[in-house]
Amino acid sequence: MARDFKRTDRIGEQMQKELAMILQREIKDPRLGMITINAVKVSKDLSYADMYFTVLNLDPAQSAELRESALYALEQARGFLRSELSHRIKLRVMPQLRFHYDTVIENAMRMDGLIREARAKDHSGENE
Repeated sequence: MARDFKRTDRIGEQMQKELAMILQREIKDPRLGMITINAVKVSKDLSYADMYFTVLNLDPAQSAELRESALYALEQARGFLRSELSHRIKLRVMPQLRFHYDTVIENAMRMDGLIREARAKDHSGENE
């Protein structure tokens, strides 16, 4: 019988929790704003970890600018974050951190808008 969870999945979940705590309590960079770590995918050999993040943005006009500044701030703090993670998670080798903006939420909002638009068209067609 296969295991339910792989070791890399458990390490990724722990890294996600710890990184969220570090970003919330340790990092005081205003470029990060309201950042959320959505997922962490660790390679099988533990050589790297892909961190997927989103930025809470109330103004869609500033979306690209906030995304780029948050990515730059994370890239600048990569060494500190890796060091802090290595103190909190006991691994023989701490994976290299790679940051990626997670477009899943934006895509979901866009799809939701398209669905609402299609439903509105359907309802207006029924009334005719």
